[in-house]
Amino acid sequence: MNTSWDILKILSDPTRLRLIALVMQEELSVAELQEILGMGQSRISSQLALLRQASLVADRRDGKKAFYSLRPNLPPEQHALLRAAVSSVSGLEVIEEDGRHLERVLVKRRRVSEQYFNMIAGRLGRNHCPGRSWEAIGRLALRLVPPVVVADLGAGEGLISQLLARNAKQVWCIDNSPRMVEVGTELARKNDLTNLTYKLGDIEQVPLADGSVDLAILSQALHHARHPQKAVDEAFRILRPGGQLLILELAEHDFEKARELYADLWLGFKETALEQFLKKAKFTKIEVTPVAKEAVEPHFETLLATGTKP
Repeated sequence: MNTSWDILKILSDPTRLRLIALVMQEELSVAELQEILGMGQSRISSQLALLRQASLVADRRDGKKAFYSLRPNLPPEQHALLRAAVSSVSGLEVIEEDGRHLERVLVKRRRVSEQYFNMIAGRLGRNHCPGRSWEAIGRLALRLVPPVVVADLGAGEGLISQLLARNAKQVWCIDNSPRMVEVGTELARKNDLTNLTYKLGDIEQVPLADGSVDLAILSQALHHARHPQKAVDEAFRILRPGGQLLILELAEHDFEKARELYADLWLGFKETALEQFLKKAKFTKIEVTPVAKEAVEPHFETLLATGTKP
């Protein structure tokens, strides 16, 4: 089903049009769509099935959850038709209400992650954190050439940045947890690291200027991003030409408890997925290499991905 006539028939149902309007903005789970629309799971699932059969939405399984988004690479004429249909109802009260509910759901997502990191602030160095082994961190640190301006994105308490600041020209630590920023700032003060500065911000919207850093680091942060590609794109934006991005990240795994224990949104990434993130962001000289594997269960493996901004 791919003609404009068929799509118009699909969109003639108000529920299906509301669903399209939502997934055009954000990838959402069935449970989140239930909360936004105030409808039962069976009704939403049946309408999503029709949209999927019409090749208008794509679904992604993540553990026990199913997420839905607008199908990537829709033909331009189909995408234009969907935009026109959504635009035609954008002023309706029910659509505006859906938008408010969507924002509430996204705020709830962010709060879950923020509450977890606020809770563990001050204890990261003493508690197990998947993939944050000293072997992996040491390999990352050895890739540095001082003096440089560094952005540690999703820095946590800044354990890596504390080391880098000894030689770097300037280190910016970006984290979305107010408590982490508070703890990290205090650690920098205690260690007299005047070139280490914390900023409250999201790795998908980094509060740094374009082309302002020489080195960007995403150390075990990407699996907490709602949109990993946006985080990599932001790293590209803030780097100067010739600057480098280093990513330490968990390899794809099936330890479902990580979602609850560590507030992980993604269960690691395949090497090919990290490579694609970097390619799509226009990085060159891309390398993705396994650098560490933990001896104890669930045997988390760490990947090091690197890319250069041309």
